[in-house]
Amino acid sequence: MKTTKKKVTVKSVLIKILILFICIVEIYPIFWMLSASLKQSYEWSAYPAYALNKGFYFQNYVDAWTRGHMAIFFKNSLVDTLISLVFIVIFSVLVGFAVTKMDWKLKGVVARYFQMGIMVPVATALIPLFQIYNRAGLYNTSWALIFSYIAFALSLSIYLVTGYLRSLPDEIMEAAVIDGCGIYSLMYHIVIPLMKNAIVTVLVLQFFFKWNDLLFSMTFVSDTKLKTVQTGLMYFSDEFGSKNWGAIFASVSMSILPMLILYTVLNKTIIEGMTAGAVKG
Repeated sequence: MKTTKKKVTVKSVLIKILILFICIVEIYPIFWMLSASLKQSYEWSAYPAYALNKGFYFQNYVDAWTRGHMAIFFKNSLVDTLISLVFIVIFSVLVGFAVTKMDWKLKGVVARYFQMGIMVPVATALIPLFQIYNRAGLYNTSWALIFSYIAFALSLSIYLVTGYLRSLPDEIMEAAVIDGCGIYSLMYHIVIPLMKNAIVTVLVLQFFFKWNDLLFSMTFVSDTKLKTVQTGLMYFSDEFGSKNWGAIFASVSMSILPMLILYTVLNKTIIEGMTAGAVKG
């Protein structure tokens, strides 16, 4: 029995070396950050910043969580983000279904209206929104962040959902309607299960955007008790006013942990949701 050996070429070797180099470039900053988060204070002045830590000083994580108020910032970010994601998914699925699978006069106008929202710079809306929230009594509340998160996430979310819905055959839904399925049963039992990849993609992408938000949080919230993770990191210092770099990097490490876990677990689903509808069979 003959065994076929894969021919090793110079091109394949160079490609593998390039991939390895890219992986090192991508992974090294995370490795350095984790290493820096475990350094003691004296190591920052006694050794170069790129030097490896001499031990594992986990007290930095305790200081970041307690004295650095990361527990409060994490809770605020988590609550604001999760509430926003619920409404983002509900609105994007309903609007996406209405403009792709339902027949009514203005569906094209509505679809283009939401698509135009992708081109609106966020910075241009900060001053009007600040005035509206201030007059409505919503300034310096979590609702100002939640409303802003939902509004600015709908355009991209609807765009992703509509792209996925166009790839779904209408015959499936027509057969369900013929069998007596109503609009609500159709959405719950047919459409939403088929849209699992698209919904997960919207959830993960918008979670990244909202978790990393700095602009809205800095503009609409001034109370420390309401600050989110990203704005909390900006004001991190110890009780003497000097920078505790070990605790700062511990805070940064904790802030990126949810995103790393989400993307690692749902990487395949995200790629499938992003590419759905790109190729027609």
